[in-house]
Amino acid sequence: MIPDIEKQSSLKIKAFQEEKLKEVLQYVNQNSPFYQRLFKSHNISISNINSLDDLAQIPPTTKDDLQSYNDDFLCVSKTEIIDYVTTSGTLGDPVTIALTDKDLDRLAYNEAISFECSGVKKQDILQLMTTVDRRFMAGMAYFLGARQLGAGIIRVGAGVPELQWDSILKFKPTYLIVVPSFLLKLIEYANSKGIDLTNSGIKGAICIGEPIRNDDFSLNILGQKINQSWNIDMYSTYASSEMHTAFTECEYQNGGHHHPELIIVEILDEDNQPVNIGDIGELTITTLGIEAMPLIRFKTGDMLRAHDEPCKCGRTTLRLGPVNGRKKQMIKYKGTTLYPPAMQNVINYFEEIESYIIEISHNQVGTDEILIKLASTIMTSDLLQQIKDHFKAKLRVTPRIEFCDKDDIEKLRFPKLSRKPVLVIDKRNLDT
Repeated sequence: MIPDIEKQSSLKIKAFQEEKLKEVLQYVNQNSPFYQRLFKSHNISISNINSLDDLAQIPPTTKDDLQSYNDDFLCVSKTEIIDYVTTSGTLGDPVTIALTDKDLDRLAYNEAISFECSGVKKQDILQLMTTVDRRFMAGMAYFLGARQLGAGIIRVGAGVPELQWDSILKFKPTYLIVVPSFLLKLIEYANSKGIDLTNSGIKGAICIGEPIRNDDFSLNILGQKINQSWNIDMYSTYASSEMHTAFTECEYQNGGHHHPELIIVEILDEDNQPVNIGDIGELTITTLGIEAMPLIRFKTGDMLRAHDEPCKCGRTTLRLGPVNGRKKQMIKYKGTTLYPPAMQNVINYFEEIESYIIEISHNQVGTDEILIKLASTIMTSDLLQQIKDHFKAKLRVTPRIEFCDKDDIEKLRFPKLSRKPVLVIDKRNLDT
């Protein structure tokens, strides 16, 4: 069932969000030490902010703010906190996000309507292939969302293809919640054990953590590889701990749908001005309905495009395209601007590559350098030249590439306490 607000006209959605905006501004003005200080220092009167356009009066909140003043964002007594999670710390020190009982209810609702967006029904069973521990919000969100929807869920956790297949064959789930590259490992294991993929009962996969689509929503190399071997529907979903909200694809798979009752979306340029619809900018969000740690104009660091054409599914809401990259991981390399996902797409073209990691650093003159460490089933000069040629053809540049031992790369990809694989090591801050 589609929430009614997601089928309304853009004017009605805007009016609805402006009322919600007034509520959250009143709330943080009364309860958030950080925003009380911010409003005072910039002489901001929230009574002057009555429209979404008026949000521009408020300076954006950054990840640095969250890291530096984490506790000042808390709007409730610590006795009201039920759950503590932390961000992954990909671009800096992890940030603590606290949730009240009401926030957990909101998280469950968000995930339930996101699952429904991808066609999950009460009679479905989901197999969860992410951790629910290690202070990871997503695993908890998926479990709570399935529970609210009334669907079954199997909490297997990450990795271990043998255990995953044991659960698939035993409990007959219909959807997988999974990092898409792990689907290739499931396919490889199934082929080696004579498991019939076509009769597995899996209808679809909710894909997290890695892009499976190009900017035009066609499948990228990773998505194509999966689909060639296992003909299941794949749905991209994008979220973060800071925003407590997911953008998930519907059956038409043309971007993640916006839930306007939960979050306000802006796509901003370098000067914090809105970009044109369809242009790449930084996703900036204002959370709605959060009790413990609401955020106003929070810059996520994720660079992407928004689309506003109504969807065939009946939703009229904004849709977010694939994440092109993280703003802090933008690379200026030999006159070309690159983001790691573009390089990952090139690497995924080669069947022979078993594992890889991308290292970004500064050279002696302070410009960006890229080193890609690869583990391959064959390590020949011919393969190395093919990889370099493919980079040149697709991205117009050729980074430095080294063959390495697979175990050494896996140690870099899965450091201690990691909740998901590390694909990029950015050493530029360490070089300065």
